[in-house]
Amino acid sequence: MFVGVFYGLAAVCGLLYFYTRSATESNDDPKFKSFQRTYLIVYMMAVAGDWLQGPHVYALYESYGMSKHQIEILFIAGFGSSLLFGTFIGSIADKFGRRNNCLMYAILYGGACITKHFGNMPVLMIGRFLGGIATSILYSAFESWLIFEHNTRGFSDSLLGTVFSNAALGNSLIAIISGVAAQFVAERFGFVAPFDLALSVLLIMAVIIMNTWPENYGNEKAPVKESFQKATQAIREDPNVFCLGLVQSLFEGSMYTFVLEWTPALSRAAGDVGIPHGYIFAAFMVATMIGSSVFKLLQQHERPESFMRYVLLLAAVCLSMPIVAPDSLALVFGGFLVFEMCCGIFWPSMGCLRGTYVSEETRSTTLNLFRVPLNLIVIFILWQNFTMISIFKFCVFFLFAASIAQHALFIRTEHTPRHQKLPISVEEAENL
Repeated sequence: MFVGVFYGLAAVCGLLYFYTRSATESNDDPKFKSFQRTYLIVYMMAVAGDWLQGPHVYALYESYGMSKHQIEILFIAGFGSSLLFGTFIGSIADKFGRRNNCLMYAILYGGACITKHFGNMPVLMIGRFLGGIATSILYSAFESWLIFEHNTRGFSDSLLGTVFSNAALGNSLIAIISGVAAQFVAERFGFVAPFDLALSVLLIMAVIIMNTWPENYGNEKAPVKESFQKATQAIREDPNVFCLGLVQSLFEGSMYTFVLEWTPALSRAAGDVGIPHGYIFAAFMVATMIGSSVFKLLQQHERPESFMRYVLLLAAVCLSMPIVAPDSLALVFGGFLVFEMCCGIFWPSMGCLRGTYVSEETRSTTLNLFRVPLNLIVIFILWQNFTMISIFKFCVFFLFAASIAQHALFIRTEHTPRHQKLPISVEEAENL
């Protein structure tokens, strides 16, 4: 069943990709294509450095003799690090440069990879702290750099959506390739080998950034504390930004929780039959790629403010399957696949919405503040000993709440034209 579904989804994904490419991508501007390529090459290497580490983290810790409780503490440390230091790192990006912050991502995550060579709890804990900070950079500085440069060059909002959609599609493809590559080197050189491979990719990425990316800032003249205060004030006082942050936190909190729970949910539904984790993961990634192509079609007819309401409701229904039909493998697996498709729509949609409503001056700081509640959600669920059914109930509740927040954003912006960002001149960029 799982293998057949994977190949079927792969065929649908390929057809949909080529259809959307011919139906929606009509821009032949060589400057835009060059800019998109410059960003995507670096971004794909950045996410590869992350994905290469994922499949064997738990196995590596177990090989060092770590108990289940110790491993859970290490995972909590990673989310806690992102929670505590993420906002500070975001303010540094706005003041000292997003390009520099992306280089810091390579250094911090590379350092985390090096710590995996030591079967020592304190050293591994340091690695988790470094990895948590690096994750905050991955989900803020790269996007902030992209949006600034995109607007500086005067490209349209629809083309920004194209970049985000291609990034989401590429992210899923890289995840599959990284999983295969990590397994290949792990079988031949041990569980620490995927982390050495990730380190190599991150170092190459840093060299490419230094040679191809210009620097840009939020407000380099403002103190770090001021950037943090302005970002906090914007979330408090601007209902659009508040709703956007709420949607992101609730959806991503549910998504990260789902990552921890899909294996036990499918194992229960399958009964005594073993499940092929590799094919299931690959099917999830292909479903996400399908979602990124669906986004391109949706944005031709509706704004993300509108269609994301239904996407979030659909996601809630999908994650209710382990609650209403826990023993039905078809319903549970089908629900999970559609949820992953919703994730593929969510990423480019949120990228476009953040590009519209989040201030350039404090963009990286604001994006990291959005991640504070989602880290709290994951830490809370990891810390408690909830049953699987209870955890999925939390996820469904969070997703319904996210759809309400998205509807509030839609109502507020329904009768106002979407803000179109004007090109930023070189002089204006230098004065930011």
